[in-house]
Amino acid sequence: MATEEVAKPSPIPPYPEMILAAIEDLGDKSGSNKSAISRYIEGKYDGDLPPAHASLLAAHLARMKESGELVFVKNNYFRADAPDAPPKRGRGRPPKARDPGAPVSPPSGRGRGRPPKPKDPLDAAVKQATAGMPRARGRPPKKAKTEGGASPAPAGDGSTPVKRGRGRPPKVRPVVPSETAAA
Repeated sequence: MATEEVAKPSPIPPYPEMILAAIEDLGDKSGSNKSAISRYIEGKYDGDLPPAHASLLAAHLARMKESGELVFVKNNYFRADAPDAPPKRGRGRPPKARDPGAPVSPPSGRGRGRPPKPKDPLDAAVKQATAGMPRARGRPPKKAKTEGGASPAPAGDGSTPVKRGRGRPPKVRPVVPSETAAA
């Protein structure tokens, strides 16, 4: 028959209890850092600690800090309910302290940063008129060029626009008068 192992209760309490007890027993006014908490726990529960004590301690300290059980200020841990724990500060730079005796000037008309560009009324009207229309797919076609110049053909001109082929256009060779025409 196989021998049945009897599950013995762990001789050490859970890590959160050990951490809170260590912070309370150390009683440092400026809080207790991670190495002081670790030394206290190792001293009290020397032979019973698991081999991964350092990583377990770090993980439990991080979890307790995130859950709000501990307050972490200047590399030291405080109990959240401790009366001497500093207030938790928000992220970012704190606002400048105002001198109560200084005169308060009204805020200037300009805001911070670059002023916005003026709005084009024609652009707003076009956007409103085309709001319900679906847009065509792809790139819009270029305007057609005429034979005479680079501008679009006028309505009553009668000239037809020239369609460009694909790729690079052929090189235009200058016309050279022939010798037979001169003789």
